[in-house]
Amino acid sequence: MSGGVDSSVTAALLVEKGYEVIGATMQIWDPAVTVVDGEHVGCCSLAAVEDARKVAGLLGIPHYVLNLRQPFEEKVVAYFCREYLSGRTPNPCIACNRYIKFETFLQKALALEADFIATGHYARLFYDPGRGRYLLKRARDRSKDQTYVLYSLTQERAARLLLPLGEHTKEEVRAIAARLKLPVAKKAESQEICFITGRYPDFIKEKTGAVFAPGPFLDLRGRVVGRHKGIPFYTVGQRRGLGLAMGERIYVVAIDPRRNAVVVGPEEALLADELISKDNNFIYLEKLTRPMEVRARIRYKAPAAPAVITPLEGSQVHVRFREPQRAITPGQAVVYYRDDYVVGGGIICKQEH
Repeated sequence: MSGGVDSSVTAALLVEKGYEVIGATMQIWDPAVTVVDGEHVGCCSLAAVEDARKVAGLLGIPHYVLNLRQPFEEKVVAYFCREYLSGRTPNPCIACNRYIKFETFLQKALALEADFIATGHYARLFYDPGRGRYLLKRARDRSKDQTYVLYSLTQERAARLLLPLGEHTKEEVRAIAARLKLPVAKKAESQEICFITGRYPDFIKEKTGAVFAPGPFLDLRGRVVGRHKGIPFYTVGQRRGLGLAMGERIYVVAIDPRRNAVVVGPEEALLADELISKDNNFIYLEKLTRPMEVRARIRYKAPAAPAVITPLEGSQVHVRFREPQRAITPGQAVVYYRDDYVVGGGIICKQEH
């Protein structure tokens, strides 16, 4: 229970269905750093914990706060910093789901003899006897669908997970909260990255002590056209804050950490129709053994586009899109869909034109 309306209604729905429910809030970050303008904000702030406790009291269920700060620091925060310092753009929410919610938190729940864990994600999860597998399906509310950040679910973890909000719209969830007079019924959405309230480079510098070395901006021919402030300040597709006057709109096309260089070019240079992904996990099938037509999404808010995925050595996959995609970004996830079902996904490690 994060203290938000989604996890609060998740708990309420399970109570109404007759489950014996225990509310648990993950303390994953120092509450002192989630204070902005004198107020506690974010899903791990003191205010969020208090909101979760109030809801649990109204529902008549026990509430616990679990200290997961160390694994979160190691698996999410350190990963986030390491990726940016390496010129990649990570999605920490995916790492949190994979290593904290559905690994560390799940282990603690099982140790308490719980049968399942439940979260407020908007996605549908069910067992398909014909396939003999748990399948992940897009939420009924397409505008809130969160299957993109759940692609790493294994069959073992899916068997222990409940997602009660998958068949509800956000408006219905708020209506349920209002009907039950939950104090979080009108609570605003939490910010995207819960542990950062300022600029990413400032956070990374504070956490790691890294010194960002300035380096060259290179054009597509390899010519030096300026100096950058350090690669953690940039991501593929970025246009603002470059400080370059080249007579046309210029974007970050690639980041080369080996040369400490940021490659820039016109918007058309951002287009690519192929990528290589690594660390792939599959849900719809046990293993990808031959090419498959899918729709692939290269970032959380991007539309899924027609593509063919082909297995490579190890856990790598080659993805070829029918039409070029804009700003394929190393470090982000690519998730594959068939109709409404999640086939699987992996981390983008290379784009190819």
